[in-house]
Amino acid sequence: MTRPERAVSAAAEEEPAAVAAEPWPRGLSRRATMRISDVLAALRIEFPAVTTSKLRFLEEQGLVDPVRTASGYRQYSPADVERLRFVLTQQRDRYMPLKVIGERLAALDAGQDDEAPPRARLATRDGVAPASDRLTAERLAQESGVPVELVTELVAQGVLRPGARGVFDPWAREVVSVAASLSDHGIDPRHLRTFRAAADRQADLVEQVVAPWRGQRSVSSRARAGTLAAEVGELCARMHTALVRSAVHDLAP
Repeated sequence: MTRPERAVSAAAEEEPAAVAAEPWPRGLSRRATMRISDVLAALRIEFPAVTTSKLRFLEEQGLVDPVRTASGYRQYSPADVERLRFVLTQQRDRYMPLKVIGERLAALDAGQDDEAPPRARLATRDGVAPASDRLTAERLAQESGVPVELVTELVAQGVLRPGARGVFDPWAREVVSVAASLSDHGIDPRHLRTFRAAADRQADLVEQVVAPWRGQRSVSSRARAGTLAAEVGELCARMHTALVRSAVHDLAP
């Protein structure tokens, strides 16, 4: 083999290692010039509830690694922002635990898998799903395509609980939609009180799990409490769904 051929062969062998050495996402600028306030401004378009403490907590978990200036301030690159967007999207859309997200990012970093950076999209204040600013009973009924009397009855039975000034959270849409479908089968709002009671008991379990973190004063502890509450809450929901499916499995011929 001639020297040029050896050089080409060596370059070909080194190329995959060079690609794998660059953390995901690849091809984006890694020049760290963005302050944490700039990152929040970029992410809050899609994740309005994201905070400084949340970003610091994700850093502590090793999911993002901003540059530290000589005076100790964090600076982020466009690649860091997309990495954070990926983490927040996995949490919001797939309820994925941070441990699993970390494993997924590790695979992406190692070049074992690849994925395009997520595209930004608008969301509500809690970053769950598109919603109006004031989800009143009338607006909820209109957007769900149901009579306002159904929403009123769900409130009267304690299934739905409006917040300040009669405004509902984004999850009320799903509750109303499912309640409307169940009513087609003769299941009225009064029958759904057991679901509300079960949800409250599960919420109490979640509160017990996150209580040690909520009781701490550090911002990272409060961010961890929020993340843990979302993860454990989703596991409780999955457990409830699995048990109901198991209970009705033998009812079908």
